[in-house]
Order: sequence, then C-alpha cells, then structure tokens
Amino acid sequence: MVSSVLLAGGAGALACWLLIVAAVALGGVRAGTALRVGLPLGPLVGLGCAAAFGLPPTDALAPAVVLGTLVSLACVRALDGVGDEWGRRLRSRLLFGVPWGTLVVVAGVAGFYLFVQGGWTHPNAPLSIPFTSWSYLYPLGVLTAPFAHGGLSHVTGNLLGTLVYAPLAEYAWSHYPRRRGESTFGSLRTNPLARIGAFVLAVAVVAVLTSALAWGPIIGFSGVVFAFGAFALTRYPVGTIVASAVSGFASTFYYALRDPVVVASAGPSYGGPWWAGIAVQGHAVGVLLGVLLGALLVAARDERPSALRLWGAAIVYAASVPLYAIWWYRGPSTYVLYRGLGVLLVVALGLFVAAGVRARSRPLLERVETGLTRRQVATLCLCFPLLVTVMVAVPINLAAVSPDAGGPANANASADTVHVEGYTVTYAEDVRNERVGAFDIELLNESTSVNASGLIVSNPERAIWTQAVSTGTLAYSGRASVRVGGLGWSERVAATRSGWVPTGASPVYRVSLVGPDGERSLAYTSPDAAASPVIAGRNVTVATTPEGFSVVVSHANETLGRTPLPADNETATAGGLGFGRAGDYLVAAHNGTRVTVATRETYS
Repeated sequence: MVSSVLLAGGAGALACWLLIVAAVALGGVRAGTALRVGLPLGPLVGLGCAAAFGLPPTDALAPAVVLGTLVSLACVRALDGVGDEWGRRLRSRLLFGVPWGTLVVVAGVAGFYLFVQGGWTHPNAPLSIPFTSWSYLYPLGVLTAPFAHGGLSHVTGNLLGTLVYAPLAEYAWSHYPRRRGESTFGSLRTNPLARIGAFVLAVAVVAVLTSALAWGPIIGFSGVVFAFGAFALTRYPVGTIVASAVSGFASTFYYALRDPVVVASAGPSYGGPWWAGIAVQGHAVGVLLGVLLGALLVAARDERPSALRLWGAAIVYAASVPLYAIWWYRGPSTYVLYRGLGVLLVVALGLFVAAGVRARSRPLLERVETGLTRRQVATLCLCFPLLVTVMVAVPINLAAVSPDAGGPANANASADTVHVEGYTVTYAEDVRNERVGAFDIELLNESTSVNASGLIVSNPERAIWTQAVSTGTLAYSGRASVRVGGLGWSERVAATRSGWVPTGASPVYRVSLVGPDGERSLAYTSPDAAASPVIAGRNVTVATTPEGFSVVVSHANETLGRTPLPADNETATAGGLGFGRAGDYLVAAHNGTRVTVATRETYS
C-alpha cells in the first residue's frame, strides 16, 4: 500500500511538472512563473493521485476530481499569465466582481427546498404536490411552483444551471450604469445595490410568469434558468452557447463528486421516455420572456450582435433546452413526440430573435407612411408567441377538479381510500385523467381525453388531481409513497403491491394503502387469471380475496373447488387437485403429475 501511494504521488507530481514544462516550451509562461505555479501544484497533484490510488475509489475519486480540475484551471491561468485580467473585467460590471443577485436567487431557491418543502429532512422525497401550479383557482401553487422542486436531482440540476447562466445575465445587466456620463450612486437607477435588487425582483416576476403562463401543472425553476440564458444570448450569443456546454459539464462534475463510481445492470424500465417528463411549455415561456427583456435592453444600449450569430445561437440554445420536444399523451403510458414540428418552431424562434434584436427605430417601409417602426414590429413578433401562450394557458389553468374526482372508479377498486386534511389518496386503473381531460380537444389526431392508472391524489379545494405513482412503477418496486400537505405540515401515504403470476397469464395482485395513522386498507384488487396448464381436464385460477389470494379449480365453466393459497411449505386440496407451496412457487399435483401453476411477483 505504501509503495503504491508513493508511486501514485510521484506520478502525479511528474505529470504536473510535464504540464508546466510544456507551457514554458510553448512560450506561454516564463520560467519564473512556471516555478511559482509548479512548486505548489506538483505536490498537490501528487497528493490527489496518491489519494486516488491509495484509498478506496468511492472515497478517493471525488477529491481527485476536484484537485484535477483545480490543477487544470491553474495551468490554463499560467498559460495566459497570472495577471488579474479576469478579476478586472468582472469588477467593471459586478460589485466587487461578485454576482450578488445570482447568489441571492440560489440561496432563496435552495432555502425553499430545504425548509419549506422539507428537503432538509427528506432530501429525496420533498413535499411537492401542494407547491405545484395546478390552477389559477389555487394561487399558492402558482406563486410557489417555480421555486419548488420534485426531488434532489431536480433542484440540483436547476441550481447548477442558475450558477452557469445567471452570472452571464447579471453581467449583461451590470451593477453599474453603462451609459456614458452616468455616475455610480448618482441616482437610484445607477445605485449598484438598487440594480442588484432590481435583478432579483425581475427574476421573481419572470418566475411567477413562467408558472402562470404554462399550459397545465408545472414545478421547478427551469423556466427561469432558460430565461437567464435567453436574456444573455441577446447580448453574448457565442458566450451563451459556451455556457450551455459548461452547464452540461457542471452537471457531470457534480454527479462525479456525488457518485464517482456507478454500477448498473440491464433491467426493465417502467418510466416514460425522457422527453415526456419535460415541461416544454414552461421552458418556452422562460425563453420568450428572456429574449424579450434582452432585446429591450440591447436596444436601449444600442449593443446589437450580428444577426447570423443571434440566429445560430438561438437555434443551438433552443435545441439544447430542448424546445423541440413537443409531445402529448396517447393513453395511460403512451406518448407522442412531434419532433419535426418542434424543429420548425426552433428555426422560427431563431428568426424572431435575430429580427427582434437587430431591428432599429426606422420606418417599416421607407416610401410608405405606416406609422410603425421596424423595432415596434419586431417587438410585436416577439410578443406574439407570448400572446398565443396566454390564450391557451388561461382557459387551461382556470379548470377546476370535480369534487367527486379521485374516488373508486372501476369494479375492482375498493371503497377504502385515505383522507388527509382535504386530500384523497386512492389507487385505480384505467380512469379518466381529470387534469389532462379538463378540455376535451381533438388535435393532430390526438385527444385530451386520456386515462390514468396508479396512485392518484386529489384535492378539489386546491384544484389538485394527479397520478402520483404509475401502475408500472408500483409493479416494478412493489412499494411507493406520496407526501401530501401544505405550508408547515406534511403527511405520508404509502402503497404496497403483492401478487402472483399464473403460468402463461397476467399477474393477479392486490394494492393496499397505509395512511399516516398506520392503518392499512385494501384499495384495489386485479381481475382473476387462469393458468395455461390444464391438469386432468381441470383449470386452475388464481383469485384475490379480502384476506389474500385463493386457488379456484374449475371444469367447463363449473367451479369444482376453492381454497386459500397455502402458506410456505404447506399444502391444500381443491377440486380433486393438491396444491403445495415452496417459497415463491405454487405447484399443483394429481396422480404423480406436478406442474407449477403460479409464481409470486418479485419486485426490484
């Protein structure tokens, strides 16, 4: 162990010195600079490599990633010279060179997740349902949705994106006045502290607008994140595309620190396609608002990038969001992606951005008096998609949930549901999705009248109706839970599934709910199913009962006998057949013939 650590440390130090020597050889660094940089970095890299090789990978790789990144950055600084050019540029736009507005926004979003949603005590299962923008009839959700998140990875991704895009947007806005002749602290508009406050206030307004103008329920800060990028794009199109790539690396860097080594195996997936989880309407609202505000700012300052850069950057940025992921439902677990239509919209957005930012206050037609300027028409073009969004969002978000929604909805559903302070939690299959089907509209051969299956949460007073856990997810894991609540309180309701799979047939299962008081209730029983093997002319059917499962023996549609499913290592008889249970297998026997007729469902 000692020899391997020493070897790794020596190799790391040597690698660092080779980098410095290469920099000197290329003429980018003076010898004195190389010594100042190389002396501390050589041992630093050596320690990092020693940790990586001398400690268990899960403990060593995370610090090695940090050290390696710092070394790489330091070498780049050395290649450019160790001057303070970066700091000088930042201080010319930002107070003390720090994006204070970004830090305030990040702290606010993180604080909401940790303390309001309960992420501090439940980092992977925060309280999210009451903080989703379900309807205008539930204003609390509209106001809190952009600051709330569905899980740790969700909030982490949005905060990383904020840290990448927001400083660029704040740099474009600037803490200092940009017009010549204006003095800092000369007025409220030129006061750096007031400008920081204005930036934070604008972020809050844009956040609420992304929630209010979205088509249906959304949750998360991503709309604002993309508004940051769109705002910066109007002034720094190339820099924004670079930031987009940096955002991807930042996410990879974070997960490399969190899980340096990942082991995965092939297995069934019960989730929908990745694009079916994207609130593209919320992202689009954020991008449109960011472009509109950015266009107004660059017009006021007369700082316009070239149209080609704006067009290209807008297309690349919109595709990376991705705004092309226009999708809709086609049943409980089937979705449709209109990728071609989405790409056309992205290209159109690029044209709108280029025209909107480049337009000047010149007459629309040189020889015809119209009373309109090119800038006014371009601004109207940028506002038109927002107007369409408003026309669609308002009727959708005014939809109410029926007071009867969420109850038992088919013959197999039990009358038992869990009620928690106005919430109703139940399990049902193939029931009308009350949220998606609020307006039954036929478009592109698709319909808003779709069904849902799984753990359903409803609260008519809060205009809430959602399929919190799908049937497929519960079938895969066997157990799931959902948290309901409000400001200052939350409760947990769990669902468990148990079942048997008759040979050659569909599973037969029961779903039970456990409320906050710990009381268990039967919420759903699936239809019975017959095993494909026929033994002595008899069919064997696995059926559900209030207490568990039973075996039914029949012949020519006539029931010959019924018995509860035997316990492990026990036997039972019914209809002239013997049944034995060995672990997860149910075996039927007759005159020396033994056939496996069912196996217990297994879960991940």
